[in-house]
Amino acid sequence: MKRVLITGKDSYIGTSFINWVKEKHPGEFETEELDMVDGTWKEKDFSGYDAVFHVAGLAHADVGHVSAETKAFYYKINRDLAIETAKKAKADGVKQFVFMSSMIIYGESAGVGKRKVITRETKPHPANFYGDSKWQADKGVRKLQDEEFHVAVVRPPMIYGKGSKGNYPVLAKLAKKLPVFPDVKNARSMLHIENLCEFLSLLMESGDGGIYFPQNREYVRTSQMVKLIGKVSGHKVQVTKLLNPAVWIAGKIPGKVSGLANKAFGNMVYEKSMSDCFDRKYQVWNLKETIKRTEGEA
Repeated sequence: MKRVLITGKDSYIGTSFINWVKEKHPGEFETEELDMVDGTWKEKDFSGYDAVFHVAGLAHADVGHVSAETKAFYYKINRDLAIETAKKAKADGVKQFVFMSSMIIYGESAGVGKRKVITRETKPHPANFYGDSKWQADKGVRKLQDEEFHVAVVRPPMIYGKGSKGNYPVLAKLAKKLPVFPDVKNARSMLHIENLCEFLSLLMESGDGGIYFPQNREYVRTSQMVKLIGKVSGHKVQVTKLLNPAVWIAGKIPGKVSGLANKAFGNMVYEKSMSDCFDRKYQVWNLKETIKRTEGEA
């Protein structure tokens, strides 16, 4: 049995992982969450755990107009806390440290009609302080790796699933209301929460370190996902190319308008071979199945 200490209490990913291994891997994992809000975690003895899974952090930053104090706070939590936790795990004799990094370290997605394919040779280039805070932590924890302390950095694309936050709930809300939706040809790497949880179980079972890029089997086309959400929710959405010119125009308007258009219809994918770890056994559900499970049909 693997003993896993999750540093970051009541997080979406941490809680999902606990529930997943209880259901799908009974008796294989013993999990415990640790609140990182105050400094009392520093008194916790990490020895006896096979892995420390660090999920504490700040996400979904409004990077438009923020104060220097807010930016400093992001670095304090996303970078400094991660590195300090990894150092403690190493000092206490833990064998594996798993850190949740992000695809955001590679910058923003390409705009409407442009391609952005990330390969193993692509250099991280964060577009804002949030992405940079994750990138600094990513580099910092990996510096601690040695033969006795395995550091596994996970750089997932957008994570979605039942109860998730971020862009998916916004898209789902539109899919359940709009009668028509633009049929723009785009591609995004995404990762369903249960596929991520299975990936994490395989990673912790292995005890390995390294950099990982888990993603769903298929790239996601926004119009395809909207149509699937609508169908599962009993609402028919007609996708049409007739609205595409409006999207193209919106993508060229400086400021928030182009930002929203590119967020919805931009392109950003991991080259698929990057995700060939663990024989892809973690890709439990295909896209259609993940939408059914997210929207409550499974």
